[in-house]
Amino acid sequence: MPNIKLYTAKLSPPGRAVELTAKLLGLQLDIVPINLLAGDHRKDEFLKMNPQHTIPVIDDDGVIVRDSHAIIIYLVLKYGRPDHSLYPEDAVTRAKVNAGLHFDSGVLFSRLRFYFEPILYEGSSEVPQHKIEYMQKGYELLNDALVDDYMVGNTLTLADVSCIATIATMEEFFPMDRSKYPALVGWIERLSRTLPAYEQLNQEGAVEFAEICESLRLKNAIKAK
Repeated sequence: MPNIKLYTAKLSPPGRAVELTAKLLGLQLDIVPINLLAGDHRKDEFLKMNPQHTIPVIDDDGVIVRDSHAIIIYLVLKYGRPDHSLYPEDAVTRAKVNAGLHFDSGVLFSRLRFYFEPILYEGSSEVPQHKIEYMQKGYELLNDALVDDYMVGNTLTLADVSCIATIATMEEFFPMDRSKYPALVGWIERLSRTLPAYEQLNQEGAVEFAEICESLRLKNAIKAK
């Protein structure tokens, strides 16, 4: 088995996407916890691996890969069977998977970060309505795009794995009105049943992240008085 170190935090949706992918591939990961609130990602040792000071990062026997979307593609291409269904070789299908990965990074996760980063790093206690509505628009966009069982047809791909890590976290912060998003709800429930160790590898971290962020927000509010 390969010796792959994953620098991550259970709270991190991108980090959880990497763990879910590794589980699907049957890969064992050596988890190296990174405490963002303690500033582990700003220490010299970590910055040598990733000057952008973000998680997750993997060290695959000296090969450093950063950014969850790059990491999960790397893992499938290196350790998955040829033409793995998670990231098919067909150019059209792969383009659709890539579009889903960019949707996660450029729409879903960016909107979630827009809310939580001021609380974690800037002492904010605000819950701006426009940020909530911005995240809710993400629910709508994904719901309307889900015309099949999964994001790309009726087969699980990396697009689903990446997006569910973020969506599960968003819903813990701001639960959706499930009557408005039937396709999205069906997709979430399908993935929670399909992905191995889903509760442990994804849902627990999503719940914990939302709880920690809300606790910190309330503390920020007290300090601001």
